[in-house]
Amino acid sequence: MNPSLMTAAHRTLPFGTKVIVTNKRNGKSVVVRINDRGPFIRGRVLDVSKAAAKDIGMISSGTAQVCYQIVDAGDQKVAGKGLKAIDG
Repeated sequence: MNPSLMTAAHRTLPFGTKVIVTNKRNGKSVVVRINDRGPFIRGRVLDVSKAAAKDIGMISSGTAQVCYQIVDAGDQKVAGKGLKAIDG
């Protein structure tokens, strides 16, 4: 992952899917594009780039409780939103 781009890793969402990620603690949101697989740590569903983590205010904590929702999946059929810890 390029740390300066608004990207994220997810285990199953198709590459190119755009997801809005909201930090539950402060309400800050960012739109990221799925471009990698992971994270592979139990209980975590997203791994966001450093730039995305900075935008939602989770650089110092390293992980955060978030809500995420698919905004654009292209032609793919996917569903889901969640509340899990993410890496940043």
